[in-house]
Amino acid sequence: MTEQQPAEQTRTKFSEEDAILKSKTDPKAFRPLYEAYFKRILLFVLHRVGDKDLASDVTQQVFLNALSKIDKYQSRGLPFSSWLFRIASNQCNDFFRKNKKMRTVVLEDTNIRELYEDLTEEQSWSEWEKKLPGVLEHLSPDDLQLIELRYFEQRPFKEVSEIMGLTESNTKVRAYRILDKMKKIFLQKK
Repeated sequence: MTEQQPAEQTRTKFSEEDAILKSKTDPKAFRPLYEAYFKRILLFVLHRVGDKDLASDVTQQVFLNALSKIDKYQSRGLPFSSWLFRIASNQCNDFFRKNKKMRTVVLEDTNIRELYEDLTEEQSWSEWEKKLPGVLEHLSPDDLQLIELRYFEQRPFKEVSEIMGLTESNTKVRAYRILDKMKKIFLQKK
């Protein structure tokens, strides 16, 4: 008869690095990673697809892809979650491409204040809030994703760059170019 450790002790012994290394040879070792990141990835996907059942399906595919490619994972000084978010982003983009569906963007007041401040303070909040969805429609999928990750989800540039597969400096330059483009669109929509 073997004695099992209490769940709390097991949780404190969870080491992301160990789980990643073990997962490369034993798929069962991936479970702690799955449990640690499932909810965050599900919410990330749900904010993009807008449907709970679809988000669950896409999220499962994200973790299947991650498990099948875990041997290619390399730490670049960013959290493991950045790699998972990149897979999730690609999986969502694949879904939209294959199904010719429109992407959902969740706009919450608390998450878009910084974008408002960076774009314009010349217009009233209510006027700006009304125009924002129309302005976002003019952005390419990659530009929209960058704005969403940086401003709506408040991710640091380093993490945004990892998710999007860009350098950090390129991500910053693109973000400011997109903001300039958005400012011009705002001014045209008077």
